[in-house]
Amino acid sequence: MARNAFAVLGAVLVFGMLGGCWNGSINGPVSVAAGQKTGDVSTVNGEVNIGDGATVGSAMTVNGSVTLGSEVTAQSVKTVNGQVRVGHASKISGGVKTVNGSVLLDSNADVAGEIGNINGAIRLASAHVGGGIRTINADIEVGSGSHVDGGIHVEKPEMSVSAEKHVPRIVIGPNAIVNGGMTFEHAVNLYISDSAQVNGPIEGATAQKFSGEQPPN
Repeated sequence: MARNAFAVLGAVLVFGMLGGCWNGSINGPVSVAAGQKTGDVSTVNGEVNIGDGATVGSAMTVNGSVTLGSEVTAQSVKTVNGQVRVGHASKISGGVKTVNGSVLLDSNADVAGEIGNINGAIRLASAHVGGGIRTINADIEVGSGSHVDGGIHVEKPEMSVSAEKHVPRIVIGPNAIVNGGMTFEHAVNLYISDSAQVNGPIEGATAQKFSGEQPPN
């Protein structure tokens, strides 16, 4: 996972040198207006904001957040240090990657690829992920009615990360579905609603069942 930071940085810098087929900046925020259609959108130091109903290629930054409004269509989203938010009914044909930052999917959002990070929460609100969830230290909430294909994988931290001693909190909410099982390579607190479905093995953790909207604190 840590190698992703260098891959993202390299990709952004390459796009910055191409010109002509790229919509972006080196320093400062980049925005795409509502309903606009464009190619890849990126910056190095700044946030990326995609307006409602817009269509873009990849949305990328190094230091900054990436926010997609409602009903946006995009190929992929990547950042190194920053949050990613995917708005209501937005569709991403690839994956969502961040290193240090949360990933938030609003209702009916659909990410066809993988969601991955190292540090930061991953939260789905009645959303769909087609390529699984992969993290090291993230708290994960697969919210009510959400659907994850490809399973959930919490990887063993490297030595530099393990010093943080964070124990991720994994919640599979009411009527949520996880296909592909779940694998945990280090300690987590795992909570599964009594109305959720996990189709596949659970390795490395013992689930605590709960009823209602949320498990006990």
